[in-house]
Order: sequence, then structure tokens, then C-alpha cells
Amino acid sequence: MPDTFRITESPADAEGSPHTSVPPALAPRLARAIMIVVLCCYCSIVILNVLTYGSAGAAKVAVCVGVVLVEFGLQFALTSPSARSWPLRRRLVTLAAQAVLTYLPAVWFGLNWGSMQGPFAATVLLTLPNRVAWPLFGLVVVGSPVYPTIESGPLYGAYILISIALGGLVIYGLTRLTDLVRQLHDTREQLARMAVTQERLRFARDLHDLLGYSLSTITLKGELVSRLIPTRPEVAADETTSLLLVARQALADVRLVSRGYRDMSLRDEAESAAQVLMSADVRTEVDVQVDRLHPVVDTVLATALREGVTNILRHSKAEVCTIKATSGTETVLLTLLNDGVANEGVPDTRSAGGSGLGNLRTRLTGIGGELTAGVDEEGMFRLVARAPLQPRKGEARAGTATGAPDAEKSPA
Repeated sequence: MPDTFRITESPADAEGSPHTSVPPALAPRLARAIMIVVLCCYCSIVILNVLTYGSAGAAKVAVCVGVVLVEFGLQFALTSPSARSWPLRRRLVTLAAQAVLTYLPAVWFGLNWGSMQGPFAATVLLTLPNRVAWPLFGLVVVGSPVYPTIESGPLYGAYILISIALGGLVIYGLTRLTDLVRQLHDTREQLARMAVTQERLRFARDLHDLLGYSLSTITLKGELVSRLIPTRPEVAADETTSLLLVARQALADVRLVSRGYRDMSLRDEAESAAQVLMSADVRTEVDVQVDRLHPVVDTVLATALREGVTNILRHSKAEVCTIKATSGTETVLLTLLNDGVANEGVPDTRSAGGSGLGNLRTRLTGIGGELTAGVDEEGMFRLVARAPLQPRKGEARAGTATGAPDAEKSPA
């Protein structure tokens, strides 16, 4: 369970930790900016090659710049995150257009245009399925040095081969990395929202489970004091002292909820429940025969008992109640039985009658247990909580970390 209720980012998280160079929110934009710079550099190299090694006529330069800008626009669109959701037909049209812009100008610009095959090779990887893309990528790379080797020798051909392979892999890798950064950023935001929601549910659930019992007891004792004052003031004074103790405990519980759910003891809770029920003139039999329990299991079972007693006080006219807990070789069984339920004599097969018991089912399920509750054939309301002696691995705090808010309306 979280140690605190509030989930906040520390200043280091908000402004970028000492181990990160940029805040997380800027990471996708930075990755995209790097991708754009790389594309601009590749296109600039082609223009510089034409200007440096070719005849730099005005018409030739204008055509070169125009074609490079068009191809850069296509490449920019293909490296955007939305391009991954394009239909296959649109991607094939874009690939065909870039193929024309890559190989047709080479007839005019010759060897100076060879580096444009690098972005085209990256486009092959970005637009086609992997089973087709990688063989075609290899074909583009292997075919790129054929003409340069014939014209300028094997060394220049090797240079072109390495340049095209490197260019294609760099653009493809940076594009995928940009997508991954954006996905991680979106996932981080989603996880943060889920954590806040989970903590709100935990807080509401803990308020319900802790304060429901205390407030019900305060109400009960307040009514009892009101009845005793005219006839038995000395007993009323004793009950008032008990009421104050419960009120102080409720205040302490509120403070504990803000820090996290406290550990509870099934034995202590059974003793407290017996005292409260007897104050309400409910004949109570307590039989708790359990060894030392795992703290999480102890807390979950104590919470189940507290919820059951709260339901008895709020929603029944019980005269008899039995609290029994036994431990076996692998499980612990808690049974709470009481009369005075509504619709007496009508079996209730529901596993949980309200949100309070629903919270308990969530807690017990989280540690590998189960909860059943309902009216049996004899008209008694029976709540049975079964939990393992040891919580399931990896879920040691699951019983105290999840829940759902709302007030219970149990049939008990």
C-alpha cells in the first residue's frame, strides 16, 4: 500500500531528475526535433553534392532543390507518428512517389544523387510489412553501389553501399525511437492517472471500512446514553466515557487513512466487536482459534469482521451473534453468524449484498481468498471469509491497496 495518500511529483520529477537531460513532457518533442534535423542534414548533403561536384547551373540547382524539398516533405510525413496508421494503399503510393523522386533525377545528376537512396531505403522499412520490407531494403542497399562501382571504382562503390545502409538504418531507427518515446510518454501519463484513481478508491474504501464501524458505534452508544441518563445516570456516565474513547479512535483512524491503511488484528477486532455488540444487547459468542497470522491476512480478516459487525448494527435487529475463526494448514476461515435479518427465512444466495461487502471481496480476492455472504435456510445471515495463511506472491499488499467507494447496503 502506498505510504501516503497524496501522489505528487517531486521538484526533481517535475523539472527533470538529475539523471535526465529534459523533462519527460518534452521528450517526444525533442525526439521529433532530432528526427527533423537529421532529415534536413541528409537533404542538405544531396544539395551540396550537386553544387560541389556537378555543374552548378541555375536550372539544375532549382530542380535539385525542388525535388529535395518534395522528397523531404514525403519523408517528414512518413516519419510522423500518424503515418503508422495509414492504410496500406496510401503507404504504397507514397513509396512509389519516393522511388520516382529517388531514381529518376539520378539520370540527370548522376553519382551526386546517390545518397538519396538512404532515405528511400528507410521508407521501404517504414511503409511495408517486415516480411517484405527487409528483403527489399537489402535489395536497395546491395543494388546501390553497382553504378558507382562501374563509374568510379570499387572503393567509391563501397562508400556508397555503407552510406546508403547507414542512412536508411539511421532514419528508420530514429523514427521508431521517436514512436517509442511518444508511446512511453503516453503510457506514463496513463499510469499516473490510474495511480491517482486507484489512490482515490483506496482512500474512499479505507474511510468506509474504518469510520463506518466507529460512527455506527458512536451512534449506538449515543442513543444508549440518551436512554440511560434519566434512569441510570452512573451507567450513562460509563457509556459516555466509552463513547469518547470510540470518538478518539475514529479521529485517529481519519489521520491514519491520510497516511495509509494501518495493520489490524483479528483477535483485537473480535474482542472490540463483542463489547460493542453486547452494548447493543446482542448475545455474542466469540471463538477465535488462530495462530499468529501474516499482517496482511490479519488486517483483511479484521476488516471483514469489522464490516460484518457494522452491517449488524446498521441493517439488522440481531439478538444473537456468533464470531468464529479457525486456521488450517493452508487457510484461515472467519465466520460471522447473526439473526434479525430482513426477509427472515428467505435464503439469500448473493455473494455480497452491498458495496461494503464488495470492498471486502476485492481485498480477499487480492490475497487469494474469497468471501460469501447471504441468508441461509434457517434465516440467519452468514458471512464467511476464507483467506490463505500467506498472501499470493507479488500481492502481499493487494488486500489493502484496492477497493471501491460507496456506502454499504448489506442485507445483514
